[in-house]
Amino acid sequence: MASAAAPAGAGPVPLSGARLGLVAFALALGTFMMVLDTTIANVSLPTIAGNLGVSSDNSTWIVTAFAVANGISVPLTGWLMRRFGVVRTFCTSLALFTLASFLCGIAWSLPSLIAFRVLQGAVSGPMMPGSQALLISVFPPEKRATALGIWSMTTLVAPIMGPILGGYISDNYHWSWIFLINVPFGIFTIAICWSNLKNRETPTAKVPIDTIGLVLLVLWVGCLQVMLDLGKNADWFNDPMIVALTVIAGVGFVAWLIWELTDANPIVDLSLFANRNFAIGNLAFCLGYAVFFANILLLPLWLQTQLGYTATWAGLVAAPSGIVAVLLTPLSARLSGKIDARILASVAFVAFAISYWMRSGYTTYAGFWDFVLPLLVQGVAMSTFFLAMLTISLDRIPPERLPSATGLSNFTRIVAGAFAASMITTAWDRREALHQGRLSEAIGNGTPYQMASEALMNLGLNATQAAAVITRQMVGQAYLLASTDLFRLSAWLSAALLIIVWFCRRPAANGAGPVAAD
Repeated sequence: MASAAAPAGAGPVPLSGARLGLVAFALALGTFMMVLDTTIANVSLPTIAGNLGVSSDNSTWIVTAFAVANGISVPLTGWLMRRFGVVRTFCTSLALFTLASFLCGIAWSLPSLIAFRVLQGAVSGPMMPGSQALLISVFPPEKRATALGIWSMTTLVAPIMGPILGGYISDNYHWSWIFLINVPFGIFTIAICWSNLKNRETPTAKVPIDTIGLVLLVLWVGCLQVMLDLGKNADWFNDPMIVALTVIAGVGFVAWLIWELTDANPIVDLSLFANRNFAIGNLAFCLGYAVFFANILLLPLWLQTQLGYTATWAGLVAAPSGIVAVLLTPLSARLSGKIDARILASVAFVAFAISYWMRSGYTTYAGFWDFVLPLLVQGVAMSTFFLAMLTISLDRIPPERLPSATGLSNFTRIVAGAFAASMITTAWDRREALHQGRLSEAIGNGTPYQMASEALMNLGLNATQAAAVITRQMVGQAYLLASTDLFRLSAWLSAALLIIVWFCRRPAANGAGPVAAD
């Protein structure tokens, strides 16, 4: 194990000039492709289901398969990189991801597509933490914030671009291109990264395989992801299968936690949580990301199901926030070395809270620009959120432990996002049912209903048609009220998370200290 813990100073010097720019672009592109594929298929499911001749319910396994496999493989990144080296693991992962993307694009049936999505999710696990660790290593220590800024830009823009690109491709081309577009970019990225980084491989060690830890990890993460993805359609705990999956996930997690904390060579290095900033920073990071992810799912869902927006236009509503984030992130990276990262994180949470609060004032008359304006404020939050939280979370993590730290950080964030996706859609439907019940009680068959019904019948509708129109309006109002409730709750949660950040200590200057854990 000694060789795996070689100090950063014993390795190659950081890159510079055009070579640094090219490698940084390629590493960022690798991250972008992986994150894009977590969301690009979501809006295309109806199109894929129709083309393959299956029901929409069955097509959700296309998303579930990727999420389960990816959720299992991400926390294994640290072990893989200690065993095979960071560069080799990242490039192999990228090559297999490109191959899996091609196979997804030529899939001939739903079972084959699900199988290839499992492969794609499994091999893509090391891509995000690997690119993050490599970006940090190729930049000089004093420019670490710049490296994290580049990485965070791709991570925050890709989830927004996914629905836009997926919707556009599904509306205008064959659905297979949502996967096939990865192939040329994957080949380009592999060529650049391997040719420039193969001589910068990190020391390796024959680390024993923690077989029991791996089996328990696969068990509880797999059950958890399937439970979260299928729970809503199965009416949650009214379904025996969901109950069984929850119990297995809970028991498996406890057993895995005990095993990993007591095993001499754990598959996942949980001792990283002994570092105060890593533990508290990741808590705030995960919760903040969960609220953010829930809202980037909720708004397009509402726009498409209730307000008549197409997938492309719903994506275009969110596009300006990504543009603002890309424009401001370089400035945030420059400020990061001069300003306490906790201040930048506070700016992010305040901007998030303002953005969500602005959305809580939506009415039935809201138009395109009414939706865009709060998202421009969200863009300001995005430009500082990822960078600040990464700076805090990775503070004082020794260089040789960065792959494990980035893998574990990404894993906890993925799990938080999965919880958020399930909770927000369930809460949205239940709040809608609550508001619809209250509206029905208020309207009933009394004067308001009679006046509306008579007005519609004067326009040529019969009594049945008038009742249907009134009911549709009532459902739309109920979903509006449910959405504004959840936006308001998100604002308060963001304000509360602002407090958690200040339990972290101030990160070391430039985030460069190798320095000891807490």
